[in-house]
Amino acid sequence: MRTIMIGAALLAMLTASRAWAADQTLKGVISDSMCGASHRGMGTKMTDRECTQACAAKGAQYVLVADGKVYKLTNHDADLKTHAGHTVNLTGDVKGDTIRVSSIEMPKQ
Repeated sequence: MRTIMIGAALLAMLTASRAWAADQTLKGVISDSMCGASHRGMGTKMTDRECTQACAAKGAQYVLVADGKVYKLTNHDADLKTHAGHTVNLTGDVKGDTIRVSSIEMPKQ
């Protein structure tokens, strides 16, 4: 019985801590998983935006390049396409190298 109570208490703590987890906002550039932080290796005269959109159209995943790190992005595909190549303030649930996007905004000037 005591083991069940301890297990239930641990489950309750884990559930509660997840409910308290807050989204983080990172400032970075929307890119693609093929090019990551640099589009120079593509050898074309496309802009970073055009390259990101072309790679995404071929199946590459959208990523955020922020503070020298590349994060995989999930959710909000339409907004990611709109902001391809742009510097944005991206808010979402960060877990390791993946962000579940909750909002994307252009930085205020």
